[in-house]
Amino acid sequence: MATGNPQPATDSLPEYSRAQLALRNGQDRDEVWVSYQGLIYDVTRSRLWRRGNHYEHWAGQDLTRELEVDAPHTPNVFDRFPVIGRLKTTAASAKS
Repeated sequence: MATGNPQPATDSLPEYSRAQLALRNGQDRDEVWVSYQGLIYDVTRSRLWRRGNHYEHWAGQDLTRELEVDAPHTPNVFDRFPVIGRLKTTAASAKS
């Protein structure tokens, strides 16, 4: 599905740690970022993510598990947002 928002190749994206992602929660800084399936999306311009939350979900974190269980929409909802990075994985998080 073409969205008019071309995404960069994922291997060329910068990596961010969970701590760096957590700072982009819409409260500590103006940026509002979320991670889904290892990619980080900038949802700052979305009116639905104002103040860093969208219903029961909070920005600044990896939403993969939450959305697999509790999302009324499909994962392609993220197609409308720019991918700005990759979430760094650690040996501990890769095992879980």
